Amino acid sequence: MTTITKLDSNATLSEIAIHGGMVYLAGQVPNDDSLDITGQSKEVFANIDAALAKAGSDKSKMLSAQVFITDLANFDAFNTAWNEWIDGVTPPARATVEAKLVNPNWLIEIMVIAAI
Repeated sequence: MTTITKLDSNATLSEIAIHGGMVYLAGQVPNDDSLDITGQSKEVFANIDAALAKAGSDKSKMLSAQVFITDLANFDAFNTAWNEWIDGVTPPARATVEAKLVNPNWLIEIMVIAAI
């Protein structure tokens, strides 16, 4: 049986799950919800980078990303920040959905699956 490792867990969720050479991240959200979409996106990217590093991976190994954005009017600004972040790596498969988030001040949340 393959080992399952879960990191940064609480009673509700694990931030990181590792299994079979894959890392699954919980939805990553900004730390400062007063920032605009660009600022919040950059914080989320930093959180993804840190979580992937903790799991022994990095953004170059991302296989898929699910992006939840609260207002599609911010889509172009988000894509600009995204493209700066992934510059130099082949982007993962990605879906973007307009959605209400748990914290009404969050503008963005991203879930990632990556290889290790």
